[in-house]
Amino acid sequence: MSLPRIAYLTGEYPRASDTFIQREVAALRALGHPVETCSIRTTGAEHLVGPEQRDEHARTFKVLDACKSPRRFLSAHMRWMQRPGRYLRALALAWRTAPKGIKGRLYNLIYFAEAAVLADHLAQRGVEHLHNHIAKASCTVAMLASELSGIPYSFTIHGPDIFFEPHHWRIDEKAARARFVACISDFCRSQLMCFAGQEHWDRFHIIHCGVDPARYRPAPHEGQELLFVGRLAAVKGVPVLLEAVAALQPQFPALRLTLIGDGPDRAALEAQARALGLGETVQFLGYRSQSEVAEALSETDVFTLPSFAEGVPVVLMEALASHVPVVTTQIAGVPELVRDGASGRLVPPGDTQALEQAIAGLLRSDSLRRTMGAEGRARVETAYDIRREAARLSSLFCGYIDGTAMPRRPEVPE
Repeated sequence: MSLPRIAYLTGEYPRASDTFIQREVAALRALGHPVETCSIRTTGAEHLVGPEQRDEHARTFKVLDACKSPRRFLSAHMRWMQRPGRYLRALALAWRTAPKGIKGRLYNLIYFAEAAVLADHLAQRGVEHLHNHIAKASCTVAMLASELSGIPYSFTIHGPDIFFEPHHWRIDEKAARARFVACISDFCRSQLMCFAGQEHWDRFHIIHCGVDPARYRPAPHEGQELLFVGRLAAVKGVPVLLEAVAALQPQFPALRLTLIGDGPDRAALEAQARALGLGETVQFLGYRSQSEVAEALSETDVFTLPSFAEGVPVVLMEALASHVPVVTTQIAGVPELVRDGASGRLVPPGDTQALEQAIAGLLRSDSLRRTMGAEGRARVETAYDIRREAARLSSLFCGYIDGTAMPRRPEVPE
């Protein structure tokens, strides 16, 4: 029996910072789902850092590129205008769910225009279900495309930023219309429940983002290597990390910090590192491929992510899968993944002294790092294996298409 054809949509796919979506797509394909990938925008060249990203980029449908063709654009809209009831309902939905003000209305009309082109593509490809990640503008397009085409949709909600503006993004309406919502953590699910009607809560399912544990090999735990992987933006707390490293340097003269990632604050962070006298201690590498990140994890001793706001960072799963203890912040869904004192240390966000002390405690003990690393690896294997999570997601796709309200959580295929 063939599995349903699924389409995946997000604002920009693939991106070096969103490899968890790429892993999920690959795992669903391995289960037997034909998966069409769709992106609103064309991915910037800086994100195509490995063969996986380049291959996915080549096979992904770009909505805005298709909209630039007048023939393609008009043909798509003419297709749905032949079903005036659907067309007008979708247009009314776009108008009704728009953020307040002229700008908000204009943007939703643009999303409606994009949705018609996407819906035409999905219908041509025989897609049976549309799934969105992130739940912001691209999910608005997904909701409208579903209304136009009759193809059901679902979405994965991450946070934290979408919960800062839940009414702007109308997550209540999106959740009400979706076949189901995949929530990346219990914390995330609880936040969605704050804004969505109670009658929809039973369609909110926990589906973790995941990693392939087999891809990661144990770190040696013989040095003083720190690693950060993430976007170089204020929300990640890197200024606090640099201050902590400067304070640690006299105690650990061999200390080295490597930062993988890029973003709007890179120049300012490089200037801060120089001002703190960390020119020889800190290395900024920019974006790296999944394989290169795995290699860096295998060579580090402590992974640190001092974020101010997160969902459940996949990079923490990657570190734990590499037997690397983590020092991170006690926020949102992070404590569901990292047990303080067992697989790493949780510190208050923005507390430089607490971050410094937690890192120092791990750097002083090779045996503690090995013990925590083993605990972290076991946690990822048990609850964050991408094969298991993809199988659960596949069960939801199939179950809701078949009309099963609460599909069974399947075992991982051998």
